[in-house]
Amino acid sequence: MPDTADLTYAPLDVDEELVENVRALIEAGQEAMVQTLAVDLHPADLAQLMSHLPPEQSQTLLGWLPTERGGLVLPELESAYRADLLDEVPTADLVALIDEIDTDDAADVIADLPDEISARVLPQLEDRAEVEHLLGYDEETAGGLMEVDYVVVEEDATVAEATEAVRACAEEVDQVYAVYVVDGAQRLQGIVPLKRLLLAREARPVRDLMITDIVTTEPDEDQEEVARLMERYDLIVLPVVSPEGVLLGRITIDDIVDVIRDEAEEDLQRASGIAGDEELSASVLQITRGRLGWLLLGLVGAFLSGLVIKGFEGSLERATVLAVFIPVVMAMAGNAGIQSAAIAVQGLASGDLWGSDLLRRLGKELIVATLNGLVLATVLGIAVLVLPGFAEGAGTALAATVALSLLLVVIIATGIGATVPLLLARVGIDPALAMGPFITVSNDILGLAVYFAIASVLFL
Repeated sequence: MPDTADLTYAPLDVDEELVENVRALIEAGQEAMVQTLAVDLHPADLAQLMSHLPPEQSQTLLGWLPTERGGLVLPELESAYRADLLDEVPTADLVALIDEIDTDDAADVIADLPDEISARVLPQLEDRAEVEHLLGYDEETAGGLMEVDYVVVEEDATVAEATEAVRACAEEVDQVYAVYVVDGAQRLQGIVPLKRLLLAREARPVRDLMITDIVTTEPDEDQEEVARLMERYDLIVLPVVSPEGVLLGRITIDDIVDVIRDEAEEDLQRASGIAGDEELSASVLQITRGRLGWLLLGLVGAFLSGLVIKGFEGSLERATVLAVFIPVVMAMAGNAGIQSAAIAVQGLASGDLWGSDLLRRLGKELIVATLNGLVLATVLGIAVLVLPGFAEGAGTALAATVALSLLLVVIIATGIGATVPLLLARVGIDPALAMGPFITVSNDILGLAVYFAIASVLFL
């Protein structure tokens, strides 16, 4: 397996001009020129280039690349796009490409392939046993992230033997950060950082050098918790062990960076009312299915808001000026709710906010909401009193109505935004869902109900 550190890459920007040039060269059949241009690009840049080419040209480009470089491109592609790209690749070529990448990446590629293709490819892989083992874990767990290539020695080994093990594994292990030390039953006893190993005397036992106070994770741990663990303890590699302490694999920081990005994108999509993990290469049907559910929920919420307004139709007929402030109330309810929900979701994602913090968090948010609400209500009330058209007639009553309504709406919306994510987290539902239409719809309905109820008492 190649070490990507041995490959050199040209610092070329993938832009529209480059894409057009490559497209023209492929259409002209200029294989040598395309190889000259593409072979020095970083695999991530090549993946970006391929994703902007027509599918048939991407397949042509992949076929023209050296097998080593083509394999390194595969993990960098979006999963849906990668599956479509590899659908027409001959089995022998596909096996050669997958054999060039780490076992954890190989498992990800295999998992995304149609069953009939993966059934043909998997038996022919060099690391079949390791890939099959990784495929047994959910891809969003530590087991799905880990790779099984690492340097390991038993605790009675010497520094010289451990150093030789590093040399022997140089071709298979992409990045060596430390040597893992195990007992006869393969239970993890400690790690020896590479620097400490290189500076020690050759005859010294590794048990005298190893660090025993180490952070580990189990294979069924969720990838978000793994990312949180590595961020909290500033780890660049995390060993994965069984409940009995047997060393199973390791997770490196490059995989965790991908997890952090993917989880952030997923939370942002869910907060925007998009279900699932929508990729740029997703089909129209997939995109529609992921968005339509929340749009339907928004439609129901908007209809219920309309019913609230209809319920106070008589009030609007007696004082049409009340309609002017409906958008104000709805907008402020949504904004206040989203602000408090965003902070709650962020705290839950980072692990800084726990379900037991519900009352303390709610109390703090309500104090903030009261202060903000008082300022906003004062500004709106003064505006009603001084602006032409509002000050005439029952200007004071109108100002009191909208000001008090705004104050209560901000407090209520903030309370909902602060508590709903925590409640969802307690019952095992992704709290990011609270930031989407759920918060907006509920706050719109409650905000209008509060507004008209107060108007009925103070203004009508």
